[in-house]
Amino acid sequence: MSTGVIARIVADRGFGFIKMEGSDKDLFFHATKFNGDFNSLKEGDKVSFDIEEGDKGQFATNVTLA
Repeated sequence: MSTGVIARIVADRGFGFIKMEGSDKDLFFHATKFNGDFNSLKEGDKVSFDIEEGDKGQFATNVTLA
């Protein structure tokens, strides 16, 4: 599992971005890939996640609060 912090949440559209620890890269994640109440997330929350490869590149899945 990888770790990072929530960089941005777009609650009305159901997605966000995670700033990966040790990287300048932000990783997309969809609300359905968060294990919990997506609406409770806020920028700066620490999370752990898995990375998968999709049609549009890598994305985070199995996102949980760390």
